Amino acid sequence: MELFDLAQLNAEQQRSGRRYLEFLRVPALSAGLYVLPAGAVDTQQPHAQDEVYHVIRGRAHVQVGDETRALEPGATVYVKASVPHHFHTITEEIALLVFFAPAEGSAAV
Repeated sequence: MELFDLAQLNAEQQRSGRRYLEFLRVPALSAGLYVLPAGAVDTQQPHAQDEVYHVIRGRAHVQVGDETRALEPGATVYVKASVPHHFHTITEEIALLVFFAPAEGSAAV
């Protein structure tokens, strides 16, 4: 078993200076913590893997394809592989747990 502590993940992500911290990778799945400050621009491109985002803290909007939804803590969003998506109108720093299946980067677009 592997156990991940959210406080430790937050601290490690902050120390890294990067927005995304991958903390789990196996062939069928990868997981990470993605943090965007208020007002940030999310420049991610579509991924070749299915994704699930779970909002830990913060408020923003997400656009998936042509649909936009408001997000707050506790919301969970599924994004099918290769569908354009991004976070915007980030009014409070948003922290998301991100799950890729299979592991991010393991399937070509």
